[in-house]
Amino acid sequence: MFHKEGHKIILITLIVVVALFLITDTYILLPWLNMLIMVGLLVFLLLILQFFRNPKRLTSYDDASVVSPVDGKVVVIEEVFEKEYFNEKRLQVSIFMSPINVHVTRYPIAGKVLFSKYHPGKYLVAWHPKASEENERTTVVVENEVYGKVLYRQIAGALAKRIVNYAKEGQQVNQGSDSGFIKFGSRVDLFLPLDTKINVTLNQKVRGAESIIAQK
Repeated sequence: MFHKEGHKIILITLIVVVALFLITDTYILLPWLNMLIMVGLLVFLLLILQFFRNPKRLTSYDDASVVSPVDGKVVVIEEVFEKEYFNEKRLQVSIFMSPINVHVTRYPIAGKVLFSKYHPGKYLVAWHPKASEENERTTVVVENEVYGKVLYRQIAGALAKRIVNYAKEGQQVNQGSDSGFIKFGSRVDLFLPLDTKINVTLNQKVRGAESIIAQK
């Protein structure tokens, strides 16, 4: 199953790969070169397909838990001052996604979307300290009765050239459902209340909509 954000790119890639296959087979007379080009084209197609995959996930649907919004590796767990929306200290958990991870972004909690904003910006590497403030990004705040307000931020990386955000202010959303997509390498930051019990450790690999990031 492939994400809708990849349908156009997959179709164009498939057409280009098939066309290059035919051209290679017709005009490249050296058997070893012919094979090398075809294998390279096939690998490229497979990389595009795996990047836009959208596997089904089993979410716990627990208002007392925060699920991971993305697949990737936990790279930051720290207390910080969040100045875009809260203007107060929060627990930040950051998850880095490599190009081979599933890049679907999912709602970490169920509730009402209070805030959704897109920021144009740079394309620093996703783990750069200033990436969360200077890179292209979106900020979304969802509120429920258990956690109050939870903020998550999609951050473009050096390879990411488009962030897709489906969250609309006033919308009621379900935990684990699609909230967006980031194309080609990125990071997502979660900002949680200070009394939240963090359920992950640094460098731990997590799965979007399934891994429990935090609990009340």
